[in-house]
Amino acid sequence: MLTKKQYELLMYIDEKLRNSGISPSFDEMKEALDLKSKSGIHRLITGLEERGFIRRLPHRARALEVLRLPENAEAPGAARTPESEPTGFTPNVIKGNFSIPGMQATGEATAIELPLYGKIAAGTPIEALRDNSNTISIPADMLGVGEHYALEVEGESMIDAGIFDGDTVLIRRADTADNGEIVVALVDDSEVTLKRIRRKGESIALEPANAAYETRICGPDQVKVQGRLVGLIRRY
Repeated sequence: MLTKKQYELLMYIDEKLRNSGISPSFDEMKEALDLKSKSGIHRLITGLEERGFIRRLPHRARALEVLRLPENAEAPGAARTPESEPTGFTPNVIKGNFSIPGMQATGEATAIELPLYGKIAAGTPIEALRDNSNTISIPADMLGVGEHYALEVEGESMIDAGIFDGDTVLIRRADTADNGEIVVALVDDSEVTLKRIRRKGESIALEPANAAYETRICGPDQVKVQGRLVGLIRRY
């Protein structure tokens, strides 16, 4: 679901990219949406990115890519007056077009059943953790596009990143990640771990978020990314 401002920003970015091939600046976005500060634009972009509508291109200033538009988005180039609204638009929210397997409606909300593969434990590759008999229901707006799964966290190596023993992490399946992202990494085809990944030259560092644990340095062929962290659920 998108707020009205999120929708307006998404359509503005898409229009600028179509017309010029260049992402608008934060000042241009702020002016277009009549916002008072750039911090509001930052929040809107983060919200759109988390919902899978856009992504920021790494290592490039002010570079955005539109991944998809809402199903009720107006056609590109359609005439529009300031008073008009796109077909199907509601005053506060817009329903996104989430084409994700396992999605099911639960009352007024939409939930997704994700496979819950078990605990991240040393010596256990993800493939061995798969157990399709266990699932967890996740609100659809916590996930973007792509295939996802959930894992239970065991241990305290990531507590300074806000990830605690017993938490459930939501992982988007991927085989690549940018420096600094928290990933599920398969080491030496045998050990799965949840760590922050950093590359320097031919070396790959798997960094914990706890001073009591050491950073692990691996060779380029030792580590395979199996997913990127996109969310977390905690029960109290």
